[in-house]
Amino acid sequence: MRISITRRWDGGAAAPGEHVALELSMTSTHLRVECTAPLHGDPPPPGLSGPTPGLWNHEVVELFLFGSRDDGSRGAGGSGARAWYLELELGPRGHYLALQFTDVRVRLERAPIEIDYRATIDGARWRGRALVARALLPDGLARYNAHAIHGLGPRRRYLSAIPAPGSAAPDFHQPERSASLTDALLLRM
Repeated sequence: MRISITRRWDGGAAAPGEHVALELSMTSTHLRVECTAPLHGDPPPPGLSGPTPGLWNHEVVELFLFGSRDDGSRGAGGSGARAWYLELELGPRGHYLALQFTDVRVRLERAPIEIDYRATIDGARWRGRALVARALLPDGLARYNAHAIHGLGPRRRYLSAIPAPGSAAPDFHQPERSASLTDALLLRM
């Protein structure tokens, strides 16, 4: 399944040089996410590549995967709770972040989630490849949205595959601003 990020978060057209493509495919054990994006040259996060808290403050591509609202998985963020959605953040220099939520902005309290993630830079573009264990995906996986963020200060840019026209500010934790995953991906689950 291919996801294109070609709009600003508010629905306006993004410049062609900002467009991002994600390719999702499912195996018997993992979701594979491949990202191709322009490299904007923002300063990298401090520290080595790997799980990086606050990655959303840097150049990043984000994928939100939502489970079904009626599968009973939503609840408090305790250790017995199940994830309703997964936020996956991928950076151009090998930094990533994977967070699970039981409700809008109610994060499951867990140690940093480890995924297999690699990124490479080739001139003015970068590619990332993540393998996410199926056990980390929300039950009843049904919907998605994807975003790209880059730039500094007043030149910060927020892009979305499914924009939120009329929103006062970028807010990516909006499950109602999502689209159905294709049957082609779900049939392989």
